Amino acid sequence: MTEPALTRGRVGPTWTVLALACACQFMVILDASIVNVALPSVQRDLGFTATGLAWVVNGYLFTFAGFMLLGGRASDLFGHRRALAAGLVLFSAASLVGGLATAPHVLVAARVAQGVGAAVLAPATLAVINTSFTEGRARARAFGAWSASGGVGGMAGALAGGALTTGLSWRWVFLINVPIGAVLVAVAATALAGARTGRREPLDLAGALTGTAGLGALVYGVMGGAEHGWTSSEVLVPVGAGVLLLVGFAVVQARVAARPMMPLRLFRVRNVAVGNGMLLLFGGIAIAMWYFTSLLLQNVLGYSALAAGLGQTPAAVTFVVIARLAAALLPTTGVRALVLAGCGCFVAGFGWLARADAGSGYLAGVLGPTLLVAVGIGLVFPTLMAAATAGVPAADAGIAGGLANTASQVGGSVGLAVLATAGGFDAVFLIAAGLGVSLAALSALLR
Repeated sequence: MTEPALTRGRVGPTWTVLALACACQFMVILDASIVNVALPSVQRDLGFTATGLAWVVNGYLFTFAGFMLLGGRASDLFGHRRALAAGLVLFSAASLVGGLATAPHVLVAARVAQGVGAAVLAPATLAVINTSFTEGRARARAFGAWSASGGVGGMAGALAGGALTTGLSWRWVFLINVPIGAVLVAVAATALAGARTGRREPLDLAGALTGTAGLGALVYGVMGGAEHGWTSSEVLVPVGAGVLLLVGFAVVQARVAARPMMPLRLFRVRNVAVGNGMLLLFGGIAIAMWYFTSLLLQNVLGYSALAAGLGQTPAAVTFVVIARLAAALLPTTGVRALVLAGCGCFVAGFGWLARADAGSGYLAGVLGPTLLVAVGIGLVFPTLMAAATAGVPAADAGIAGGLANTASQVGGSVGLAVLATAGGFDAVFLIAAGLGVSLAALSALLR
């Protein structure tokens, strides 16, 4: 039995469903960045080593990317409402444990559990949108709002983290999720009350094990590239194991599993296959914009972490506005035109950023180019997310959302590891401009 589209009459007002999905996405992306500003305080209070402290961030990103496909399939099998609620409960409970942690290993374990909760939650939000908004123009607007909420969450992290750490304690970086999560669980129970609870079908355990372990090993390996070097055993062993496990995953899906976790038929839809490939490249562009621009502001221009967050706020606002505009234009212009326009902004903006130095100043060296790149992200991200999940049956909406999220997250993890070894901000931004050119070339394959 497949799960039918969620309709206005069966699951409450559509705007409530959209607001719920956007709020969940905001919280998931916010938590990937909000902790960064609090790390020095965390290290002082709990006695983290420098290497151990990195896992307060990496523990979350590692499981978030690694468990996304499994989370997406779980959403299809057990129902989008159940998956969304389960993800929220796990995420909130892990936040409570993290906020009350008194030892390093407890906080790292809490972050790992948060990542698992996020991996269930993120594809469920996409599935809810995909099955609630089936008309083209409404669907495009919903994806624009969802994309904008994630962008705002990413940018709000530095500001919220700085304010909570300074005004209260680093613990509130985690504890703030508990009341928010409780409210969202209550809203989900009401707004999605009429949704079907999935279908009676066993989980593809072999696919779940090989896919999850393969993604996890791959992400773990590339995270160590900047620290250990790309030819070190610390990188080659997990990356090699990850590749072998993912090959095994593909074989299981194609030849072994009676009901595969990720049906390979999805890749027969051209925009799904091409869109996910493009999202891998886009992950590197997003990392270059938000992460490395923040480092440029702090390490070259001498800004504090909080000031750097404020310095990126104009770009965040621009992204939100353009993402909504792109959603309105998509049914008229089509996918390719918006992607090409966005790629032009990437090339121009990153080329401009590559010229920034200590004497450039904020207005001329950072604000102008980051606004250009933000326009590009606003045009491209919601467009690719819509393309990568379009034409998918409602029964596969969760795994399609999980696949799209996985592509973006893995692309960001690999992009961060590669760009961290680039040898300078100018090289980072020129590589990002090259990724923009590659995206433009691939857009010819989109419909």
